Amino acid sequence: MSNALSFARLRGARPSWLSPRVARTEILAGLVVALALIPEAISFSIIAGVDPSIGLFASFTMAVVISVVGGRAAMISAATGAIALVVAPLAREHGLGYLIATVILGGLFQIVLGSLGVARLMRFVPRSVMVGFVNALAILIFLAQVPELIDVPWPVYPLFAGGLVLMILFPKVTKVIPAPLVSIVALTVLTVAAGIAVPTVGDKGALPSSLPVPGLPDVPFSFGTLSTIAPYALAFALVGLMESLMTAKLVDDITDTHSNKTREAIGQGVANVVTGFFGGMGGCAMIGQTMINVRTAGARTRLSTFLAGVFLMVLCLVFGPVVSEIPMAALVAVMVLVAVGTFDWHSIAPATLKRMPIGEIAVMVVTVAVVVATDNLAIGVVVGSITAMVIFARRVAHLVEVTAATDPDGTQVVYAVTGELFFASSNDLVYQFDYTGDPDTVIIDLTDAHIWDASTVAALDAVTTKYASRGKTVEIVGLNEHSARMHGKLTGELAGSH
Repeated sequence: MSNALSFARLRGARPSWLSPRVARTEILAGLVVALALIPEAISFSIIAGVDPSIGLFASFTMAVVISVVGGRAAMISAATGAIALVVAPLAREHGLGYLIATVILGGLFQIVLGSLGVARLMRFVPRSVMVGFVNALAILIFLAQVPELIDVPWPVYPLFAGGLVLMILFPKVTKVIPAPLVSIVALTVLTVAAGIAVPTVGDKGALPSSLPVPGLPDVPFSFGTLSTIAPYALAFALVGLMESLMTAKLVDDITDTHSNKTREAIGQGVANVVTGFFGGMGGCAMIGQTMINVRTAGARTRLSTFLAGVFLMVLCLVFGPVVSEIPMAALVAVMVLVAVGTFDWHSIAPATLKRMPIGEIAVMVVTVAVVVATDNLAIGVVVGSITAMVIFARRVAHLVEVTAATDPDGTQVVYAVTGELFFASSNDLVYQFDYTGDPDTVIIDLTDAHIWDASTVAALDAVTTKYASRGKTVEIVGLNEHSARMHGKLTGELAGSH
């Protein structure tokens, strides 16, 4: 009996990807993602102004390392456009050595920020910003494919349409093999067999012929170098963490599972440090490829992320000539379908917009507009979150009420204050009292209010001072424990604030 229990316990502890059904899904998902990573990594290398192998090496090391140290299973990390845009000016002005040094320092910054708990700031990202982030992401994925459909040979269009139709219809036949993989293979065989001349993966750039070798960046180890790369490294760290943590949150929602955001933040740093030492351009979570992995291919474990990196190198080194023949039309079709599937269509349905508060809609629109305008998801999320906070502060500021009740004998007046008192709501507090007309004794009852900051204490001091200048006394009553502590500590100490 005890042996049977031990065996059952052992089976329960076995990783889920060891089961044949799960392993098949993860392996095929990893292969599809690897195929989709190659042209993207090459494109991002071009944006950063470095050799295509630098982006491909980064995608390999990022995926393999994050699959072990990351906090979100099945999420894909690789070279990304956001990181490429951050490091491009540095690479252009100072060369590859400085870029590699920036990647390593940026990774160290991410480890420090992750250890300090920066991931906990994600709780302050409102749902409307998250929806805007997802929709902006879908738009960016789609817009990135448009150049591949302009000024190209006419066979690209039927191939592109055929790829879309195949991916939509094939899952009705079977879901055992991912439809994107079937589409990529079918279109590649067709173009090669029929000798159709269309842009291919090989046209993007040469694939590497050897594995990356570890080494130190070719830069002077001096304060001058540090002062040059530090600003870029900090921007690199913040953009990478923002994009990765937002993607992790998105995958949490899709899979109905929870991830360790702090571990993910530190893991991103570790992956970038390793990537830097192997000569890669650094990276972060890739939302498009993550959507292929999680939503399209149905992957759920770390195995798919690990294999995406391994397959990427195998495809480049062993099957380079074959991979180079893959028509871009096939990969563009995959990414367009990912964009359509990623967009939250429910969020823009007339019925949804009719019920949604105007402030929430405004936040979503601002987030999308800023992301699309700047081509930077991190900036959009920051601006969207600030917009949401301003709208929330304005809304809460109007929820404070002040009502006056004068005793029948006219000797005192009681002002009852209701609501949350902070910098936005307490600004108007000073103007809610009749300093001249009130009797000599004034009571301010805060039983149904709460003091949140020094601005409120300063406002109450200003009220007391205005009455005192007219020879009247003010008594503040009904303070809860937190409010009494803050008021007692700060009252009279904020001279000049009124």
